[in-house]
Amino acid sequence: MSGASDREHEPHVRVAALRELGTSRRISGRYGEAREILTHALELAEQALGSEALEVAHVVNDLGILCKYTGRLDEAEPLYLRALTLVQRHQGPDHTDVAAVYHNLAGLEHARGNYTAAEALARRGIHIRERAVAVDHPDLVADNAALAAILDGAGKDKEAEVLLRAALAHFEQRFGETHYEVAVNLNNLAAILHRRGEPEARELYERALAIKQTLLGDVHPDLAPTLANLAALHASAGRTTAAVACYERAIAVLEPVVAADHPTLVACREDRAALRPN
Repeated sequence: MSGASDREHEPHVRVAALRELGTSRRISGRYGEAREILTHALELAEQALGSEALEVAHVVNDLGILCKYTGRLDEAEPLYLRALTLVQRHQGPDHTDVAAVYHNLAGLEHARGNYTAAEALARRGIHIRERAVAVDHPDLVADNAALAAILDGAGKDKEAEVLLRAALAHFEQRFGETHYEVAVNLNNLAAILHRRGEPEARELYERALAIKQTLLGDVHPDLAPTLANLAALHASAGRTTAAVACYERAIAVLEPVVAADHPTLVACREDRAALRPN
């Protein structure tokens, strides 16, 4: 009996292992490898467990995240929507996995610049998660921090700042001052302060970049958003040489691993071309 039971569970174990490996590759910036692994995981899940299985929802959600990171936004959307349909079917409309997919859909609309749609999706996910976890749960804090970035894009910078400072304090207290979430929120808070012309912005950008470099290395693609923001700050202050250096570094870490029309890569190329080093 145990042999039959082991064979029954083998596909579940293999899919879970492939998901973990694919996610690890994505986090380390090895996007091509991550795509191959997660595509294999999806094929295995569909063949062994069926196209409507919950495991399929989890894999397509992982693939959606990867597509969003690499700038394949139109590929990400149907993956997220498929994940949402399956998760709701298996786990109900109020499960935290549903909230997670809404979080991801909101991030996709944010990347597209559709702030109204992004805000609605983000708030829907937060509403679900608020009913399921404590107010200080890291996932709920991260949801609110993501909403803050959306609100900032929509011009609601005061509400965004409140949420970001709360998230920053939470993550620093919970995980320490060099955690990845601290870096993300430092970067987003700095963007608000930068537009207001507040000098603290440079310090926050540089701190965010230092944390990311320590955690991810010097050539990780996730350095690019902070490098691009720091470049824009240098440019606005007339430090053209420093701005060019940051833009060129951002381009260098993105080009090998993202789509040619990735929004950050396109913006960095255009902004770099507009500058002339001193």
